Amino acid sequence: MVFKSLTTRVIILTISLLAFGISIYTYLNLKREQTQLINAARESTELLLNTIERSIYSSMRIGNTEDTRAILEMVGQNTKLAGVRIFHPHGTILKSSIPGEVGGLLNPADYQLFLQGKNEGVFTQDGRGEVLVMQKPIYNDEPCHICHGNKSRIIGILDVNYSLQETRRRMWEATRLFILSTVAIVCFLAITISLVMFKFVKKPLTRLTEKMALVEQGDLSVRMQPFGKDEVGRLMASFDSMVERLDNAKRELEQLHFQQMERADRLASVGEMAAGIAHEIKNPLTGIAAAITIIKDDFTPTDPRTEIVNEVLEQVKRLDKTVNDLLFFGKPTPPEPTYADLNALLKKTLMFASQHRGVKSIEKRLELQEDLPPVYVDGKQIQQVLLNLILNAVQAMPAGGLLTITSQLAEQDGKRWVRVSIADTGQGIPPLILGKIFTPFFTTKAQGTGLGLAICHKLVTQHQGTIAVTSEDGRGTVFTVSLPADQLPGDPDHDRPTDPIPVEKEHL
Repeated sequence: MVFKSLTTRVIILTISLLAFGISIYTYLNLKREQTQLINAARESTELLLNTIERSIYSSMRIGNTEDTRAILEMVGQNTKLAGVRIFHPHGTILKSSIPGEVGGLLNPADYQLFLQGKNEGVFTQDGRGEVLVMQKPIYNDEPCHICHGNKSRIIGILDVNYSLQETRRRMWEATRLFILSTVAIVCFLAITISLVMFKFVKKPLTRLTEKMALVEQGDLSVRMQPFGKDEVGRLMASFDSMVERLDNAKRELEQLHFQQMERADRLASVGEMAAGIAHEIKNPLTGIAAAITIIKDDFTPTDPRTEIVNEVLEQVKRLDKTVNDLLFFGKPTPPEPTYADLNALLKKTLMFASQHRGVKSIEKRLELQEDLPPVYVDGKQIQQVLLNLILNAVQAMPAGGLLTITSQLAEQDGKRWVRVSIADTGQGIPPLILGKIFTPFFTTKAQGTGLGLAICHKLVTQHQGTIAVTSEDGRGTVFTVSLPADQLPGDPDHDRPTDPIPVEKEHL
C-alpha cells in the first residue's frame, strides 16, 4: 500500500539516488585518504631506511661494527618499527635490532621479496599484523674492500619492517568518520525531502483526490482554493475552473432538459388533442364534400354558382389534407416494408408529380445510377416522402427552373447506402430557417401546416435512414435521402427475392 503512493515512490527514489551519489563520493574520498596514509607510511619508511643506511655506511667504513649493531638496536626501539636487520644474500641475518635474530634465517616472506627483485611489499606477521617491508642493497664500495674484499658486489641487504597498525587505525577512524557523515547527510536529506514532499505535494494531491471523489459523487460545489502559483497551485486552479464549467454545463443541461420535457409534454398533449379534433373533423368534412358535390350536380356549367361551389370543394380538399397530416403525425401508420427498386419508385413518383400545374414550366433532369441494389422499405411511405420533396422543390421555383433528381450507391462507415438527391434552383433557404425546417408546425408558407417535412423526417427515420438538406441563398436547395442498401428483414433466415416487388401507384 505504501509503494502505491506517488509521493512515497518519489521520496524513496530521490533518497536512493542521493544515497548512491553520496556513497560513491564518500568511497572515492575514503580511497584517496587511505592512499594518502599508505603513501605517508611509505615515505616515512623510506626516509628511515635512507637514514639508517647512511649511518651504517659511515660506521662500517671505518670498521666499527659495534656502532652498526648499536644503531640498529636504537632504531629498533621505535614503536612503529617491527624490526631492522641486515641479511646476507643467502638469507642469513647478519645484524638486527632484535639480538635473537642474528645468525638465523630471514623471514621467508621478506626473503622471497628479495629474490623477486622487489624493493617493498606488505605482509601480515604473527603478533604484529600488517607490516610494510622495504629493502635496500648495501653495495661493496671501495672503502669496504678492506673488510669484505672485492669479490662480492653486494655485501648485505638492509631490511626495514614498518608496522601499519597505526596507519590502519587512522584509516579505520577516517572510514568511520566518512560513514557516519554519509549516514547523517542521507538521513538529514531524507527527512527534509520527505517534509517538503508531504507538505507541498502529497497534502495538496490528497486534497485534490478527496475533492475529485466529491465531484464524482455529484457535488459540483467543491472548490480547492489554491495557495500558490506553482504547478500544484495551477493544477488546483484548473480543477476549480473545470468544476465550475461542469456546474454551469449541468445547470444549462438541466434547464434545457426541463424545457425539452415541457415542450415534449406540450407537443404530446397538442398531438393527442389535434389527432382527436382531426378525427372528429374528418367525418363532417366528408359529409360536407358529398353534399356540395350533389349541389354542384344541380348547376349547369355556365351557372356562376358553379365556380363558388368548386372553390368550396377545393377548400374542403385542402382541409381534408391538413386533417390527414395531423392524423398521421399524431399516430403514424407502422411501415409495411418490402424490397423495392428505388429508381423505378423515383420515375413513378415524378410521373405523379408532373400532373401538378406548376411542374410544366420546370425542366426535369433524371440522373439515376443503374444496377442499384433494392431497398427494404414501405413503398407507399417512401413515395410519400419523395413526392413531398419534389412538390416542395417545384413550389420553390414559381418562375421556372431546373429540377434535378439523382440516385447513387455510396459507402459510409463500412455500410452501403442508396442515396436520392432532389435539387432545385430556387431562392434557397436562409441559414436562420434551415435548422428549423424539420420542426413540427414550422412553415413559411401562407397556406402550409408545417407538418410536411416533419412527416418526411419521421418516415425516413422509421426506415433507419437519414434526410439532410443543404442550401445556398439565391442558388437553390438540395434534399438528400439515404436508405440502407440490402437491409435484411428482422428474420435472419429470410431470403431476399430476386426481383424487386413493384410499387403501387398512389397519389397523396
